[in-house]
Amino acid sequence: MTDRWDTVVIGAGAAGLSAALVLGRARKHTLVVDANRQSNLAAHGIGGLLGWDGKPPAQLYAQGRAELGHYPSVEVRDGDVVSVTPHEGGFTVELLDGRSEQAARVLLATGMRYQPPAVAGLEKFWGTSVFHCPFCHGWEARDQPLAVIANGEMATHGAMTLTGWTDDIVLLTNGPADFSDDARAQLTGKGVRIDERTIARVSESDGELDGVVFEDGTVLARRGLMVASRLHQRSDLAAALGLQFAPPSPVSSEVISVDPFGQTSVPGVFAAGDVCAMIPQVASAVASGSAAAVAIVRTLI
Repeated sequence: MTDRWDTVVIGAGAAGLSAALVLGRARKHTLVVDANRQSNLAAHGIGGLLGWDGKPPAQLYAQGRAELGHYPSVEVRDGDVVSVTPHEGGFTVELLDGRSEQAARVLLATGMRYQPPAVAGLEKFWGTSVFHCPFCHGWEARDQPLAVIANGEMATHGAMTLTGWTDDIVLLTNGPADFSDDARAQLTGKGVRIDERTIARVSESDGELDGVVFEDGTVLARRGLMVASRLHQRSDLAAALGLQFAPPSPVSSEVISVDPFGQTSVPGVFAAGDVCAMIPQVASAVASGSAAAVAIVRTLI
């Protein structure tokens, strides 16, 4: 299509597709490279995205790719980007398949990798009855007996927030509780029970999560679990480029620092979506991708 792209968008999740759509409508030569590893593909549906509420994430991504097909200046390519090298006038983007592309701008929309607690059996139910965000999954788990697996600040914040969806919550600290007496009083005042026993595994019946098994052999019957999950960069491109990260938070120490329009600390490199979000949500990713694309167009002009 061209020997030089206006923008290479790395990642075709909600943020990358949203950015590519705006860039395509602005008639900018855009290459989208996607590894097809979006973190929410395991989820039963997207929660809280207007027009897509409850629909499978894969359906959103397929629709987004179809819409990009209407814009001749946009190409979507499956693959992995292994390096981005800045040089005078732009960037060289190297792909795993050996191809090399030149770009004036680069947008990182590679997403984040979730690291839930290391509890046996948890991974099987990730994205369905095991979740990390009540705003994304709380509605589906409403009025059920739930547990929160977390400790410290994330435990108290998460359990208190979840009380908006159910009044049957047990906070499992998986060892001695690491929060203040005031926090404990707040939790118990909201009806949250606290259990500090060590967890052995989760249990299931007929393929559905039905409880938490402790090391002492006893079982706590539960229908869903909200777990503290730290976020890590899915790609090492941000670190390799030397991008500045935001101050560490209980959620992540790897959030890319950006201005309100997605510009990173390296001129010409933008970021959008979960890679630069303190609160990862699909709706926010769509918005940040759109804003970053507008900013990119302005810098190209």
